[in-house]
Amino acid sequence: MEVVLRPGLTDQVRDMIVTRPDIGFLRTDDEFILRFLRARKFDHMETFRLLAQYFQFRQQNLDMFQSFKVDDPSIKRALMDGFPGVLETPDQHGRKILILFASNWDQSRNSFIDILRAILLSLEVLIENPELQINGFTLIIDWSNFSFKQASKLTPNILKLAIEGLQDSFPARFGGIHFVNQPWYIHAMYTIIKPFLKDKTRKRLPFLHVSPFSHTLSYFLSPLCFLFSSFLLVSFLPSCISSCSSFHVPRPSFFSKTFLFFSDSS
Repeated sequence: MEVVLRPGLTDQVRDMIVTRPDIGFLRTDDEFILRFLRARKFDHMETFRLLAQYFQFRQQNLDMFQSFKVDDPSIKRALMDGFPGVLETPDQHGRKILILFASNWDQSRNSFIDILRAILLSLEVLIENPELQINGFTLIIDWSNFSFKQASKLTPNILKLAIEGLQDSFPARFGGIHFVNQPWYIHAMYTIIKPFLKDKTRKRLPFLHVSPFSHTLSYFLSPLCFLFSSFLLVSFLPSCISSCSSFHVPRPSFFSKTFLFFSDSS
């Protein structure tokens, strides 16, 4: 059950903007601030800190947010390659399930920044839904067949950028982060990123799962989430998408990959 919004709470957050003249707060309406309040359980101090980090991250990484829309070629490529996949049925807590098949990262097609931009854009669209602002998300990363060569591109700076963008600078609540079929070098990677993770994030990042739908994963997610979702959506894209078609590409794991080919309404 959501905490009742106290009168004037959004004004309290807005009033703090003058303390950060170095940041351009490009949107400060009640509806926008509310998603940050929900992400920080209506603590107005923590809410303002997140709001400031949201806009500061965008100021400090201007190139990432140039042409930040679905018809940008690099974003569209990443989306069509399944970054991210969004399961149609939410989990038993009402969280939207995001799934990434790491081995699908074709480094000749997409840079890691391309993928990160596609994920952030998808989250921007999804977070418009008030239910997801309240319930949040669950993330599953399937590392099956992810090669050491692919992993070598995940440098500390790149990983730190992703953590800053997703953990520290976005108003989304992640109720669980699950790694599936991770090789030893992903465990090694975790030791690199661990210092950048908040305690709460570390507790939600269990290295428990040795098969795509093992008994350990079923402790966290109801099998019904998968039984009633016959395909994965690449993203819930905005209304500028007028048509799409999908087909399944068989995978060796439990899940199947779905491509959505789409065209702009223009």
